[in-house]
Amino acid sequence: MSATSGSKRLGTAPVFLTAISTILGAIMFLRFGYAVGHVGMLGTLAIVLIGHLVTIPTAMAIAEIATNQKVEGGGEYFIISRSFGLNIGASIGIALFFSQAISVAFYIIAFAQAFQPVFDFLLEEYGILVYDDRIVSIPATLLLILIVTTKGADLGIKVLYLVVSILFLSLVMFFLGSTGYAGTGDDFEFGKTVENPDSFFYVFAICFPAFTGMTAGVGLSGDLKEPRKAIPLGTLGATITGMFIYFFIVYKLYVSASAEDLAADQLIMSRIALWGPIIPIGLAAATVSSALGSILVAPRTLQALAGDKIFPAGKLNTWLARGKKVTNEPFNATLVTSVIAILFVSVGDVNFVAEIISMFFMVTYGAICLISFLEHFAGDPAYRPSFKSRWYLSLMGALLCLWLMFQMNARYAIMAIFLMVMIFIGLTRTREDNKGLSVIFQGAIFQLSRRLQVYLQKTEKETSLGHWRPSVICITNSTFKRLTAFDLLRWISYKYGFGTYIHRLDGYLSRDSHIESQEVMNRLIRISEVSKSNVYLDTLISPSYTSAIAQVIQLPGISGKENNMILFEYSKHQPDNLEDIVDNIQLIKSMDFDICILGCSDRKFGLKRQINIWITAQDYENANLMILMAYIILGHPEWKKGSIKIFVISPEEEAEVQRDRILSLINSGRLPISPNNVQFMMQEVHKDPRLIINEFSKDADLTIVGFRHELIRHKEADVFEGYDDLGEILFVNTNKEKQIL
Repeated sequence: MSATSGSKRLGTAPVFLTAISTILGAIMFLRFGYAVGHVGMLGTLAIVLIGHLVTIPTAMAIAEIATNQKVEGGGEYFIISRSFGLNIGASIGIALFFSQAISVAFYIIAFAQAFQPVFDFLLEEYGILVYDDRIVSIPATLLLILIVTTKGADLGIKVLYLVVSILFLSLVMFFLGSTGYAGTGDDFEFGKTVENPDSFFYVFAICFPAFTGMTAGVGLSGDLKEPRKAIPLGTLGATITGMFIYFFIVYKLYVSASAEDLAADQLIMSRIALWGPIIPIGLAAATVSSALGSILVAPRTLQALAGDKIFPAGKLNTWLARGKKVTNEPFNATLVTSVIAILFVSVGDVNFVAEIISMFFMVTYGAICLISFLEHFAGDPAYRPSFKSRWYLSLMGALLCLWLMFQMNARYAIMAIFLMVMIFIGLTRTREDNKGLSVIFQGAIFQLSRRLQVYLQKTEKETSLGHWRPSVICITNSTFKRLTAFDLLRWISYKYGFGTYIHRLDGYLSRDSHIESQEVMNRLIRISEVSKSNVYLDTLISPSYTSAIAQVIQLPGISGKENNMILFEYSKHQPDNLEDIVDNIQLIKSMDFDICILGCSDRKFGLKRQINIWITAQDYENANLMILMAYIILGHPEWKKGSIKIFVISPEEEAEVQRDRILSLINSGRLPISPNNVQFMMQEVHKDPRLIINEFSKDADLTIVGFRHELIRHKEADVFEGYDDLGEILFVNTNKEKQIL
């Protein structure tokens, strides 16, 4: 739940200060000297640079998404859930909340380490041994909770200004300081390290949390006057400022102390600073500000999750979402956060948990970058951010997050991803809202498809007949009587071709017929899902067969190339629509289409073992297309045990020429078929070839026969009759002779 409009009073400065104070935190004071000592100045600069190759794209993605939509309470959770959908958003949001809540404990424990000089002083001067940092960390946690629950964000922001001032002063003192090592003027080697240094990615894993604070200010989104302005300026400003400060810190450390001293003393900065005690004070300020930022942000994330009714218990959602009456401060959510923080502070050792926190933060950053990347390609008219990142930066950020997770700790990375997936599965069982994710992916796929189609259309057309591939469009009104044509089309479309299947509804376009077409479409989709086809489905309402064909042959191809083949089907036992097909052959030929007409029987392709191809003297030009179609069909797994047998019927004077032609294709390897599967026959005078075909192919699962469209004018439907003994038969007519390469 967001704050009321009257309570939204914060500007850009709190976003910037919350982020920069979290960025310049405990790791900077305690571990950057260690990093320079173990991987050298160049190695540490590389750590800073690689870390910001993740954080800068993430900051830009946040700024982009935040300037596109109304950002309410919940910060990063709100951005992710409103872009990816509540299931994905809540999965990340729950992990994000725990990361933020446990971070409070992490920073408080680091805060206690700032008192180490005090502990040393007490031991040396008074003999008082302070053996447990929890003597400081637990009271500090309770005090922090008291401040936040009683005064809320107002006092939190005021304290934030104070601690940032101290942090700034400590950095100034550090840069103004010098050491005898720096004054010697020794030749500095940029790659100099201690002996047997730790590995680069081990050091990177330790230092990376220093860069993870740039989104801390986003958690104040519910309290901002103008989130679209404050979040981009504050987040990007803090990220870039922090990066340059780290560059200077690395250089200052390297020229001010030896590698051995840098690696051995975690408070080496106090020996360099103009006034040494300012560094522990600055460490305390930095850790307090980071803890303060986390304890301000975590309850707002939890409040937003409850406001979206993410948790299965309705009363729990209501209780967690409830805030103070006037300001809507998340009081109850703060109590839950406080319990988690106290629990982990009491344990005292959160090293294991800290690495898990880093993993969840990386998952969050990767998700945000992925959202931005997908939105660039989705082309959603509603996505109009006033600040725009670049798709390649967002993609780089997403991929780097995934890669770095496994580089830092593959075991923890797998655990983090596994937990996220389990949370998502749990949410999907109780919620049905997953529209955000599907819409973005559908939009991205749509844009990719659109660009590919435009590219293919603009590219040079087929320069060689050998580059032919089928782009088939099938039209029928018998889908729910027989699926033979659909099966043939999905086999053609499986690997080598493209298929569009259109179910025709007889009638005129009206609201009722449109509703009927939608119902038919849903049935088609169910059939397609069960059969796992790659066929594009559609419906067409038309009052006549001719008008339907006229519309269909003008449709653009789904592949980006024009459709080049049309497929018809009819029942051999009840050829009701065969005359309609025959009557429109000339119309189709005028559009330069290849034509396939499937005669269906009750066998339904039988065992899918044998395809017979018949080449006769009347249709030599169809031969190559018939052979190509057979091999395309055999490419489907359902025909994996199938084989092709070719029969050639030719007059005696042409027999030798056809034999040489077919055997030449076989011998050159362009027709991968055994000569034993090619049978040559002499055409007997006055004997109808159909009798021979019926005799030799009566057991074939599919018989392919060529036909000449010129014969249609004289014999009409008789061309397709007389094959009663056969199973499924495919009649093929080519527009132009195809070449088998």
